[in-house]
Amino acid sequence: MRKAPSRHDIEQCERSNVALTRAFTVLGKRWSAVVLGGLSTGPAGFRELSRAIEGLSDSVLSDRLSELAKEGLIARTVDEGPPVTVSYELTASGRALMPALEQISRWAEEHLRPADPC
Repeated sequence: MRKAPSRHDIEQCERSNVALTRAFTVLGKRWSAVVLGGLSTGPAGFRELSRAIEGLSDSVLSDRLSELAKEGLIARTVDEGPPVTVSYELTASGRALMPALEQISRWAEEHLRPADPC
């Protein structure tokens, strides 16, 4: 016979659910993980990211960059120039997330149906 979960087990589960909810509040927004992945190879400017991520509008890219910077996953650097340039790069927190995103990507390739080509 299976024993009832202890109060500690229940509290641990609740903390995990809260953490997952917080993580997916940020990462669950469309394009957020893709933008992070676009920065995984190093710093990039807005135009570079815009060209690299097909189907992502400039306004959504701008929103995601702002949100990810606010969450501390990316850093925005302004070089006063001339010309003035802005670049984005992963912070230590953003880099720490990359192995998990790579795992999710592999899982999706193995377990989700391919995207409809149309």
